Amino acid sequence: MKVCMPVEDNQGLESILCGHFGSAPGYMLFDTESGQLESVDNKNEHHEGGCNPMASFAGIDMDFLVVAGIGGGALMKLNQAGIRVFQAAGRTIKENIDVLNQQGLPEFTMQQTCQGHGGGCAH
Repeated sequence: MKVCMPVEDNQGLESILCGHFGSAPGYMLFDTESGQLESVDNKNEHHEGGCNPMASFAGIDMDFLVVAGIGGGALMKLNQAGIRVFQAAGRTIKENIDVLNQQGLPEFTMQQTCQGHGGGCAH
């Protein structure tokens, strides 16, 4: 399976997850079978609403996302495209992969999404 995570910069397995999906400078794809990492630039970086998350992933094969925070619109668009989104439990890719392998991660619901960047984000 391929797991995608938004990151601040490419530091391999020690890459720190970006606090919010849409404003991440890039993403890392982790292949759980091979252990390989692939870096993907965010072609649709934004800092306030209007995100088109699928623009960054055109032609990229992934099974699900792990994020620290995400807005309702992005979550809805990703879910409609068949991509499940899970809530991060650690700061780095490695920490999240370890939790995923041991106990799994909770899936994001609309009630857990960011309500805006004016203090409504819980991450």
